[in-house]
Amino acid sequence: MTMSNPATSRPTVAYFCMEYGLHTDLKLYAGGLGILAGDYLKGAHDHERPIVGLGIKWKQGYTDQRIGDDGRPYDSYPVREYDLVDTGVVVPVTIRDHEVHVKVWRTEAYGNAPIYLLDTDIEPNAAPDRWICGQLYGWFAEERLAQEIVLGVGGVRALRALGIDVDVYHFNEGHAVLAALELIQERRSQGVDFEDAWQATRDEVVFTTHTPVIQGNESHELRTMEYMGATRGLTLEQMERIGGDPFNMTVAALRVARRANAVAELHAETANDMWEHVDGRCEIVPITNCIHTPTWVDPRITAAFAAGQPLRPVHDEIKSELIDFIEERTGARLRQDRIIIGFSRRAAPYKRSDLVFSDMDRIGPYLERGDVQIVFSGKAHPLDDTGKDIVAQLVEMSRRFPNAVVFLQDYDMEIGKMLTRGSDVWLNNPRRPQEASGTSGMKAAMNGVLNCSVLDGWWPEACEDGVNGWQIGDGFESDDVDELDEHDAAALYAVLLDKVLPTFSDDPERWESMMRASIQSTSERFAVERMLDDYERLLYRTG
Repeated sequence: MTMSNPATSRPTVAYFCMEYGLHTDLKLYAGGLGILAGDYLKGAHDHERPIVGLGIKWKQGYTDQRIGDDGRPYDSYPVREYDLVDTGVVVPVTIRDHEVHVKVWRTEAYGNAPIYLLDTDIEPNAAPDRWICGQLYGWFAEERLAQEIVLGVGGVRALRALGIDVDVYHFNEGHAVLAALELIQERRSQGVDFEDAWQATRDEVVFTTHTPVIQGNESHELRTMEYMGATRGLTLEQMERIGGDPFNMTVAALRVARRANAVAELHAETANDMWEHVDGRCEIVPITNCIHTPTWVDPRITAAFAAGQPLRPVHDEIKSELIDFIEERTGARLRQDRIIIGFSRRAAPYKRSDLVFSDMDRIGPYLERGDVQIVFSGKAHPLDDTGKDIVAQLVEMSRRFPNAVVFLQDYDMEIGKMLTRGSDVWLNNPRRPQEASGTSGMKAAMNGVLNCSVLDGWWPEACEDGVNGWQIGDGFESDDVDELDEHDAAALYAVLLDKVLPTFSDDPERWESMMRASIQSTSERFAVERMLDDYERLLYRTG
């Protein structure tokens, strides 16, 4: 079966990703990577691009993370039920020297191009193997490798069994790189030597790298990979040539792909510097992430903008819905006439969720009076105690300032949608240049919610300071974390207290103008069709 479009000669693409954020009820995502993948496959459907997704049917998905009576997050993993289509296809993979059966499901139910989801929770697999696809990003190295064998090796074999002819294999993050080893092994089984098989595979693989944070670029000991069956018949020397020792999944992807992309212009500079030492790697080009606007942008604000009608009254209606939502979830009732600042993202130290609380002598009085209202949401990785400490601090601040600070537990797509539509300001203050892209700010901007952000990720490409939002600081970078945090905290207070608050309170005409400029400057440039076109032009096409 081929999906190519003869009229446009578009290549058929198999898009491999560990997670997909399609809908709140489909718990196959952890955060921004999955949301981006889900938006991309929705865009592929809308714009009729020949792209199929490969992923995993997670039995429990990512954690449900709630707040205990002690103010700390705890994790739970209910078994999920999904409404998927049974393709009737089952393929074998080898893990720890024995065969594991992988069932293939399909979903197109969320306005997305076909996504094929791989599942080991079937007979005749033994009980331990039925839990390989249990938890997204759960457990430890061996379990992760088993999951990556299912995604990479099982994904290629599923495509063969489904009869889908593929021109380009797109690895969205390094977790999928074992698919390249399977492609190399396919060629070697036909008598092609290793060098030629590697080069032929490079001709049809592309790669997206998503984070400059070293912990997000996974490595495995080669002996562990050999024991797990992840080497796909390659010698340890050949494996080391591809991914090093330990075997780094990002390094391997850069060596088995003909071209790679970063997810923003600044991120491309950072990534090329970060991986400059890797000999034989492919070029990393910038393709800034985008969003699926029908999913994330409220049609009421779009209609008002298109008709040239005032935006603030429409936004206030949406804001009131957010206030009701917050009260229903938490019991806290925020004020309509006071500014609401939204901040929702993964609880990682470099994102600095708590930066606004750095100097309580400065921000405390505004919180006491309720002049500043801040709504937080986010999850920490289940094994990340530091991230959980950050969440606990945010919860503590919500208890200290119950009329001004809110924490919405168990962050998901529904919370993200409500906050990026109903907040007045979207706050983003990572340590530059560690934020690769940050698509939540795009969602906010297209809803007329004004970004107030450090010049990191996508924001340097869009920011017109004081016109369509605000920049925090001047792009300062430092390896001294304390120096960087002190610099950026001072810049945050200067912008928030001296620019954002006075404009909101005293200059409604300017606020209206900035909302309109925010929508005008982002609605096309950061909509998913542009990303689809860039991938096709810069990665998928040859020549």
